[in-house]
Amino acid sequence: MKDLSMDVDALDAEAERILRMNDRGGYSVPTAGLYPYQWNWDSAFAAYGYAMFDLDRGWRELEVLMAGQWPDGMVPHIQFHKVDPSYFPGPDIWGGVGPVPSSGISQPAIAATMARLVYELDPHAGAERMRALYPKFIAWHRWFMDWRLDRDAVCLTHPWEAGRDNAPDWDGPLARIDPSGIAPYERRDTGHVDPSMRPKKADYDRYLWLVKQGHDCGWDQAHLREVNPFRMADPTMHFTLLRAHRDLMWLGEALGLDTSPLPDWIAQLEAGAETLWNARLGAYDCRDTVTGDWADAVSNAAFLCWYAGVDPKTTAQAYARVQSKVQFGVASHDPESPAFEPKRYWRGPTWAMMNMLIAMGLDDAGRPEGAELRASTARLIAGNGFAEYFDPLTGAPAGGKDFTWTAAIWLGWASPKARRGRWAA
Repeated sequence: MKDLSMDVDALDAEAERILRMNDRGGYSVPTAGLYPYQWNWDSAFAAYGYAMFDLDRGWRELEVLMAGQWPDGMVPHIQFHKVDPSYFPGPDIWGGVGPVPSSGISQPAIAATMARLVYELDPHAGAERMRALYPKFIAWHRWFMDWRLDRDAVCLTHPWEAGRDNAPDWDGPLARIDPSGIAPYERRDTGHVDPSMRPKKADYDRYLWLVKQGHDCGWDQAHLREVNPFRMADPTMHFTLLRAHRDLMWLGEALGLDTSPLPDWIAQLEAGAETLWNARLGAYDCRDTVTGDWADAVSNAAFLCWYAGVDPKTTAQAYARVQSKVQFGVASHDPESPAFEPKRYWRGPTWAMMNMLIAMGLDDAGRPEGAELRASTARLIAGNGFAEYFDPLTGAPAGGKDFTWTAAIWLGWASPKARRGRWAA
């Protein structure tokens, strides 16, 4: 492991180089080859990273993201600005109905929170741009409230919607899906990354079956709510939207805008958080809304409760247990679970941007673990580079290289210079 104090300037410069390299002129890609398009929550983190050295570019990232909003308010998880054959499934498979060729699902509502962080860097410079974005955020948040609630808990309708694609949380409901009828396909992701670090074919078959179901009905949300066999109430979706509601309300009040729907939405999700508490597990958990079954899985999403500002109950005990089993960051799945795989995507690896969100919540709660997690993540990146994700046991890099959101959260959060307020307006 490198001596972090010797490398801060070089790491800052490398992170900025990665962001500039992944810039496609108004939007960024997560990394070349593996992810050649604009991803929703990746883009939100990227905006924060760009703002550390180019405030205008940070706002532009958010503006391009929200320009792809569908007429019903949904902001898709992928926008296909320029077709690239290195990625599958592309726009023809999705059949999105927005102003930009896109996927038909959304992703965790990180953008309003990142917009607040960018705005706070220079409120005067960001006021008019935030005013223009504000109604778009309101419409997107309203879409979640209209179409993604079960017992006031926010659901996902595809594993890709939560961003935690192959998490063990989804194994039960995915196993019920018979993927018969999907056309033969050729994956592209395993040509860029070691297949042992990616979802298995059985998972991918079901991902594509769910895409076909949405495509065939033109992404009719009312119809999908009735027929989709995969609908999971999820801490990732719930806690990020609740936090985003709070940050959007703060922005609206700061700018003198109409915040009237937000107090009720916040109260609704505060109540809904109770339906995600698995007392047997001692942590917030995913719940299958079709069967009522718990996932019975402690994921890093469980630790977003502090980020959302809800009662953590005994989550601190689960957090301490999980952290005692790893060396770097927060494992995406319980290291004591038989389903734990330290290098396979969301079945165990640690993700720097999730570490940031968890630490933000811990800091808000006045807990010392936030600073500890920041330091751990900084050591991880300093010693292993700007990978997509990392082995939480060894720190070994995994997934894509030169990754946008890892570079972004280094500049905005993990870098010691960021913590000394280098980027204050």
